[in-house]
Amino acid sequence: MVEVLEGFTALAALIALGALLAHVGFLTYASQTMLVRLAFWVASPALLLTVVADADVHAVFSANLVATAGAVAGSLLLYLLLSRLVARRPAPETVIGSLCAMYVNAGNLGLPIAAYVLEDAALVAPVLLLQLIVLQPLALAVLDRTTAGEAAGVGRLVLRTVRNPLMLGAVLGLVLALTGIQLPTVVRSPVDLLGAMAVPAMLLAYGVSLRLGPKPGGGSPPGELALVVALKLLVQPALAYLIGLAVGLQDTALYAVAVLAALPTAQNVFVLASRYDRAVVLARDAIFLSTIGAVPVILGITALLA
Repeated sequence: MVEVLEGFTALAALIALGALLAHVGFLTYASQTMLVRLAFWVASPALLLTVVADADVHAVFSANLVATAGAVAGSLLLYLLLSRLVARRPAPETVIGSLCAMYVNAGNLGLPIAAYVLEDAALVAPVLLLQLIVLQPLALAVLDRTTAGEAAGVGRLVLRTVRNPLMLGAVLGLVLALTGIQLPTVVRSPVDLLGAMAVPAMLLAYGVSLRLGPKPGGGSPPGELALVVALKLLVQPALAYLIGLAVGLQDTALYAVAVLAALPTAQNVFVLASRYDRAVVLARDAIFLSTIGAVPVILGITALLA
C-alpha cells in the first residue's frame, strides 16, 4: 500500500508545484497553453513511442485484455446511455466525457503500480496498448471530424487524423514492438529525454488550470461530473473484476485487472480537452476528483483481493 500512496504523492507534488507557480505569477494562462502544446506535439508522442515499443505485445492477447476491454466497453456504454439524462452534449464534449469515464492513468501511475505493487510491469500492457492503439485513435478521429468544420472533406479529415502526433507515436512504437527493431542509441536517448518531459509538463499545466481556472466542481455540470467519476472509480473496476472471474482469471491476475481499472482518469484527457478546447473544465475536475478518490478505492481493492 505504501507504493500506491507514493505514486499518488508524486503526482500531487507536481500538480501543487504548478498551482504554486501560477499563484506567484511565474506561470500564466500563456504558460499553460505552451506546456499543453509541448506535451501534445513533442513530449507525449516520444513517451508513447518508447512505452509501446518496450511493452510485451504478447501480453495483450490474453484473458487480461478481455476483462480490461469489457470493463472499458461497459463504462463507455453506460456513459453514453446515462449522459443523455444528465446533460445533452455535442459530440466533441461527449468524447471527452467518455474518456473521463473510461481512460485510465496507465502511464505515469499504471506502470509504477504494476511494477512495484503488482510486481509485474507487463500486467499494464493490455490496458496501455488498448488505450493507445484503439481508444485514443478513435477519440482523436471523432474529435478531428467534429471540430474540423463543415467545409473539411473526407480526405482532409483522414490526413488530419493520421498526422496526429499522439497516434503517430503510438503506432510507430507498436511497429517497433512487433518487429523487434531497436532504435540506435543515438536516436533512442534523445527520444527518452523528450518523453521524460511529458508527464511533468502535463501535471504542471494541470496545476496552473486548478489555480487560475474555476474552482474544482465549480465550472462543470455536477450531474455529469458525478457520473464520470462514479463510472471511473466504481463501475469500471467492478466490471473488470466480474468479467475477469467469468474468463477464468485468478489471484494476482484478477487483482491486477481490478486495480488497474480503478486508476484515475488519465492526464492525457486534459491535454486532449485543452488541445481541442472542448469540456476542459470537466476533464480537469474529473481528473482531480478521480485521483483523490482512487486512493481509498485501490486501498480497498488491495485489502479485499491482495
